[in-house]
Amino acid sequence: MDQRTRVSHATAGSSSLPGRIAIALVLLALTLWCLDFLLGVFGKYRHVDPATYTMFWTRRAWLWTHLAGGALAICLGLVQFLTQWPRAFNRVHRWTGRGYVVGILIAATGATGLIATSPAPFAIRLAFAATAWAWLTTALVGLIAIRRGQVQVHRRWMIRAYLVTLAPITFRLLIRTPGVMTLAAPPDVIAALLWVSWVLPLVGYEVGRRALALLRGRNRAATSLMPPAPAK
Repeated sequence: MDQRTRVSHATAGSSSLPGRIAIALVLLALTLWCLDFLLGVFGKYRHVDPATYTMFWTRRAWLWTHLAGGALAICLGLVQFLTQWPRAFNRVHRWTGRGYVVGILIAATGATGLIATSPAPFAIRLAFAATAWAWLTTALVGLIAIRRGQVQVHRRWMIRAYLVTLAPITFRLLIRTPGVMTLAAPPDVIAALLWVSWVLPLVGYEVGRRALALLRGRNRAATSLMPPAPAK
């Protein structure tokens, strides 16, 4: 084993455990975040009456269609991340992936009904529609990629799709930020936050992914320039 190989193996060994711990902590935090959101939303609408549903009362069928599909996608999306690496989970990963896409389709159907019947200003309806479009598009591209055997491309697009899946949770976090609703008229703030809730995570992911790829490329280049160990 030459010097470059030893360096490569040492680096992989040293970064494997911290990397796995970091991923586990991120997934744990994400699980708790999603659970808090789902309990809050379903807890709010468990009382089926006009006072609770307000503007959604006459459209509650569309609302529950959207919420049911969204909850399915949020939960199965987490399972997808937990089963994407070990070979033993291949079958589970494939079937939960199908369920994830079905959840997106159900939620998008509900979203379409809500948008079509919404009395909200056009800017809010447009932002909501753009979110649904981004959700369907990212999931569809990821699905096409895996059908073509492009595993890495599939993973990248499904990460993007899940970031859009989390848009309602991100929106809830943003709208609860102190002072945010005083920045402009409430309809304008809501429309802007609907866009930000999925555009900003996608931009952040792309910047992080490209920065990491650049760093790895530099490390490989530095390793390739190391002189081989002298023969014994």
